[in-house]
Amino acid sequence: MQHLGKSALLAPLFALALAVLPARAADPHRHHNHPTPLPAPQETGFLNRAITLNGVTYKFQVYLPEDYRHPDELPDHRHFPVILFLHGRGERGSEGMWQTQVGLPAQLRDHPERWPFVVVMPQCPLRHFWTDPDMLQLALATLNQEEREFQTDPDRTYLTGLSLGGYGSWELLKANPHRFAAVAIASSGIFWSYAPDRWRDAATLPADYARHLGRTPIWLFHGSDDTTVVERQSELMFDALKAAGGHVRLWVFQGLKHDSWTRAYNEPELPRWLLSFHLNAQDQPVREVSPPASVPGSHASNRLVEAPVGPFAERLVIPLVPAEAKLTPAQLDALTGDYRDPDNNVTYSVQRQGEAIYLRNQQGEAQEILAESPTQFFYPSGGLARVLFDRDSQGHITALTLRDDRFEERLERKR
Repeated sequence: MQHLGKSALLAPLFALALAVLPARAADPHRHHNHPTPLPAPQETGFLNRAITLNGVTYKFQVYLPEDYRHPDELPDHRHFPVILFLHGRGERGSEGMWQTQVGLPAQLRDHPERWPFVVVMPQCPLRHFWTDPDMLQLALATLNQEEREFQTDPDRTYLTGLSLGGYGSWELLKANPHRFAAVAIASSGIFWSYAPDRWRDAATLPADYARHLGRTPIWLFHGSDDTTVVERQSELMFDALKAAGGHVRLWVFQGLKHDSWTRAYNEPELPRWLLSFHLNAQDQPVREVSPPASVPGSHASNRLVEAPVGPFAERLVIPLVPAEAKLTPAQLDALTGDYRDPDNNVTYSVQRQGEAIYLRNQQGEAQEILAESPTQFFYPSGGLARVLFDRDSQGHITALTLRDDRFEERLERKR
């Protein structure tokens, strides 16, 4: 057999390679198998937006909850509910952001889990008011634009406003009575502070609004000591809506001045209340017979029975602080002592002076706390903060917990 060298064996392979490579290089239509890039995830949170109306460009904000997805990206193709929020007089401007500092936007930051809504936040420019026709047009135009962009649920469109924004909310609702499934208004009314002559029609104007609004569910909030927009404004609208067979709630916060909106938007029931209403095919508000069984922002697989919104009127006075409970000196003495963090540092001390109990911090600052029960105390200035004392099985105080709606800290009592 003839012996072949390496060069003789490799020659055919090189020839084959030279024959193939030029053909590949010469084929301009050959496609490379690169993976298709994935679409960028939807940005959520507070987003900058702008709209041009009548030749003027306005900046504003829209909020998307963290779990927002376009309906086409969801298995059930659900549409998120949407809220139009109108800010107060102090947040007017043209930078498009100041309106996110108070009211509902503040609660979106503090409690995003409570608010599974797309929230549209237009801004009223300085020297304008939400009741101006062009500003009402701006508010609706921003809502329309974001409804299209994010494909929100037209049957779950809601309206809310505080102070000046409440003035605008009443006007939007009157002009568009079948647009919103439910409305919440804080510290406001229909008698504008910059139009005092409207008070001349106090005997007839509320009833005129009530006739236009029908049974759109409305929740009003007001401070009993408000001198900027007096509580009577909400009382007049409550009485008129009640007389007309409307669906209305009024919560009066005892002792609060103009800022009732912080308490109002911090009320956990408010977003659940809004979501319990939606519009039916005839654009009339209907209410689910029982609260949603699934995540509030989604549609349950089995739709709950719907009932037309009927006449309803509720007026409550919400105390600033609970009723004080009287404890014995022995009960108070049982609470006194030092309470330490996990590193054994004294963080707070509880001290008694006569019948009063004080909470003293590391800087020596002392605040009086009042008993709501033998183990739960509140601050006389009001608010949601509570001081809770834990007991063991023998009834001895073992720990102190500081708690509000966002924060909780537990400190052990060291004997």
